[in-house]
Amino acid sequence: MKIRVVSSREEIFTLDPNERVVHLAFRPSNMDVFALVEACPKVEVIQLPESYRQKVSKAIEMYLEIQRIQLMEGDVWGHRKDIYEYYIIPISVIKDLKKLELEGAPSEEIEKIVKENKLTPEMITYMLSRDT
Repeated sequence: MKIRVVSSREEIFTLDPNERVVHLAFRPSNMDVFALVEACPKVEVIQLPESYRQKVSKAIEMYLEIQRIQLMEGDVWGHRKDIYEYYIIPISVIKDLKKLELEGAPSEEIEKIVKENKLTPEMITYMLSRDT
């Protein structure tokens, strides 16, 4: 799964309209979120670092809920945007998580994969709900 990393508000206007998961690495204003949804009409998830997520207005939360866009907390630690604009979660990780879920594996096994790949429970739920 690819997460498009956006480092600045100027970058929003250069995004592919087909982006589905976007990580904003800056603190977005309400206008930035509106611009993102307009630029990427197929967006399903907007991910923000914890400190920025806490500052999002209730109006934006309600707007995204109405648009059926998930706003989630998360980070892309160690990602080098200058090398590649996407943070990649390997398909093998998603397959492993789906397999563990189907087998009813203990939560410790799932948590190990989650920690190794720096994923949040919200992102896990989203990934498991998608067809791979």
